[in-house]
Amino acid sequence: MMGLGLGDPPADYASIMAVGLFVALMCICIIVGHLLEENRWMNESTTALLLGLGAGTVILFASSGKNSRLMVFSEDLFFIYLLPPIIFNAGFQVKKKQFFRNFMTITLFAVVGTLISFSIISLGAMGLISRLNIGSLELGDYLALGAIFSATDSVCTLQVLNQDETPFLYSLVFGEGVVNDATSVVLFNAIQNFDLGNFSSLKFLQFIGNFLYLFGASTFLGVASGLLSAYVIKKLYFGRHSTDREVAIMMLMAYLSYMLAELLDLSGILTVFFCGIVMSHYTWHNVTESSRVTTKHAFATLSFISETFLFLYVGMDALDIEKWKIVSETYSPMKSIGLSSIIVALVLVARAAFVFPLSYLSNLTKTTPGEKISIRQQVIIWWAGLMRGAVSIALAYNKFAKSGHTQLPSNAIMITSTIIIVLFSTIVFGLLTKPLIRLLIPARHLTREVSALSEPSSPKSFLEQLPGNGPETDLENAVSIRRPTSLRMLLASPTRSVHHYWRKFDNAFMRPVFGGRGFVPFVPGSPTESSVPLLAHGSEN
Repeated sequence: MMGLGLGDPPADYASIMAVGLFVALMCICIIVGHLLEENRWMNESTTALLLGLGAGTVILFASSGKNSRLMVFSEDLFFIYLLPPIIFNAGFQVKKKQFFRNFMTITLFAVVGTLISFSIISLGAMGLISRLNIGSLELGDYLALGAIFSATDSVCTLQVLNQDETPFLYSLVFGEGVVNDATSVVLFNAIQNFDLGNFSSLKFLQFIGNFLYLFGASTFLGVASGLLSAYVIKKLYFGRHSTDREVAIMMLMAYLSYMLAELLDLSGILTVFFCGIVMSHYTWHNVTESSRVTTKHAFATLSFISETFLFLYVGMDALDIEKWKIVSETYSPMKSIGLSSIIVALVLVARAAFVFPLSYLSNLTKTTPGEKISIRQQVIIWWAGLMRGAVSIALAYNKFAKSGHTQLPSNAIMITSTIIIVLFSTIVFGLLTKPLIRLLIPARHLTREVSALSEPSSPKSFLEQLPGNGPETDLENAVSIRRPTSLRMLLASPTRSVHHYWRKFDNAFMRPVFGGRGFVPFVPGSPTESSVPLLAHGSEN
């Protein structure tokens, strides 16, 4: 009776033990990550992945080779519960000036670059993998491989790049990673639903049209969800009675945007990312000061826990004995190594095939050397985007497995090869990214954003910098905005002028309706009343 507890409901103790062990592993991972914080090689994602591999090995031996994991890989767990808080927090904390200043380059890399990568990997797979005789693979399988391995690991990018030390590189690589993930998922779903047996030019145009519609509609839904949350919180002002309610409504409306996108067959990744950007620009300024601190830490904590859980999950699932047993009984080790090597080579070539040419095209529109992507930065962008992660694994399971299991040898070897590539790229490329940045960009060139382009009032830096370092309006007035005298100049240096006109439109039309700094109705006696003079003059994202 003491063991069960009087009145306790019956419980599945195997599940309780599995969850308990997983939580203990996450605690160990956080402690080890803290101890390795200053290590020039390790990062938390690699640490979690290695701990997952270690735990899987222990479980494998403890179960006499029958099992290596505590949970079966689930696409629903990944796409519905783990990915949304990670992507939302990335949009919520991103330095918006830097992101939108490079938005055209990010879109060029993420959309055009992903299509180039998809084409090269698909064609290369048809030409090379077909010679390995691993089984009956159809055209749809090769195209799916192109989409699966075009998806970069934006989660790992958060760990290996620092947006304060390398803001330009971070905005390019991470911004590309988020939009790239969305592009790859949209491509993958489009291929799954596309009738390859009746291909025609008209259907190809329909495919492109659907692709553009998904991007536009997903972005619009994210922006609309963010604006709706800002309007609701501004009008109702939950903070006058309870700060818990305004924190809860922010979290729930952010998650609702993702679920709505999935229900409407749109890209939840893009939707929740842009919802995060809009919420940080408007909604975050409409809540009380204590709620700002709470939401900033709550979103970051949820994202951190999801990232840690994800890499532990992937590391443990990599040793699933079922798939490896099928592969080892059907294929030789050299064939498995050959397949993984071919895919890694295709990923390397495909990324180089668009990073360097598209960087050259992007540089043609820039006039000042500081705005151009140097060859060293191009190498880092190429290298940092080579990592493949949980998106690739989730798509591989979707294509080649059913409910986490597969019995076909050709499908099993595709999943094991995906796992090998994810482990190899995350550990090898991930470990070498930090040293590569230090080698190519010496410490004296790693500048923190404390200039006129800094964003001290973003949620990420709210607690890091004191308000009142000078209003951004003063900075804008101090910097002379040169009007373009030709179309070429407008295309080459539109940054300040476009931002200037956006700020005027934002102040005149958007903020009076949706809130934001300077237009929030502070209620007497509210927690923010005493901070109005300071916060009203802080610089804005």
